[in-house]
Amino acid sequence: MTLAQEAPASERAPKPMFEEPRGVTAQVSVYLFVILPTLALVAAVPLAWGWGLGWVDVALFVAFYAISGLGVTVGYHRHFTHGSFKAKRALRVALAVAGSTAVQGSVVDWVADHRRHHAYSDKEGDPHSPWLFGSSPWALTKGFWHAHMGWLFERESTNKERFAPDLVADRDIVAVDRLFVLWTALSLLLPGVLGGLITWTWWGALTGFFWAGLVRVAALHHITWSVNSICHMIGERPFASRDKAANFWPLAIVSFGEAWHNLHHADPTCARHGVLRGQIDISARTIWLFEKFGWVWNVRWPTPQRLARISAK
Repeated sequence: MTLAQEAPASERAPKPMFEEPRGVTAQVSVYLFVILPTLALVAAVPLAWGWGLGWVDVALFVAFYAISGLGVTVGYHRHFTHGSFKAKRALRVALAVAGSTAVQGSVVDWVADHRRHHAYSDKEGDPHSPWLFGSSPWALTKGFWHAHMGWLFERESTNKERFAPDLVADRDIVAVDRLFVLWTALSLLLPGVLGGLITWTWWGALTGFFWAGLVRVAALHHITWSVNSICHMIGERPFASRDKAANFWPLAIVSFGEAWHNLHHADPTCARHGVLRGQIDISARTIWLFEKFGWVWNVRWPTPQRLARISAK
């Protein structure tokens, strides 16, 4: 092949794994949105015991937890990352916005990181494997911290052009992605506004902001991060996968089914993660409802044949 006939370098070699490192402003933002909600979560225990938690706060917490949590599990994860189903344009945008309110990163960044996780799961290149440093007790302790939240503070930024080119080319999703700061602000402030309007007090606004804003974000953060850490360390593995992904039932309900993690890594595009008897998967049930309403289609439901192929027995 002559020089004139050679393919461009962009077609001959994969794009680099990382983009330019995060700048100072972005890095400071990461620290703020990880540490501040976590401090609120720590403070929540004595506050709930003594004062400052009412039924309005509980109702707002549950409502916003469900919206932001399902935005991540159904939207960010099962739809945008793995294509477990196709969805109408309006629902795609709504899921991207709902996922953004979890304050776990913009939709394109989140998807790029998670696709890289699956491409290198529990191997070099995985952004949050607890096995990165080895299998000794000390290495796993260090690995747990890294997988749970330590990796978030690294300045490396996953290359979106390489791992999420479909979303980079989607004008609707890029528009949602660019407004991440707005969705974050609304996610934190709207509970306070609603709390104030419902109780008609400034105290109701403050407690709504604290419980359904900060504490809710922190709780969902640590549930999601526990899937990255705990669910790659301990639990049952009824299906064969190429990594350490496991089921951890105590997190099943609060993670909306994401803690049935073994099946997910054995069959990543499957729309249901809890496929065995008694495994509640709220995200899968939500997708089922969307399908009944005609909002989604081509849902990749598990079949006996697919499950038999990946069974570890």
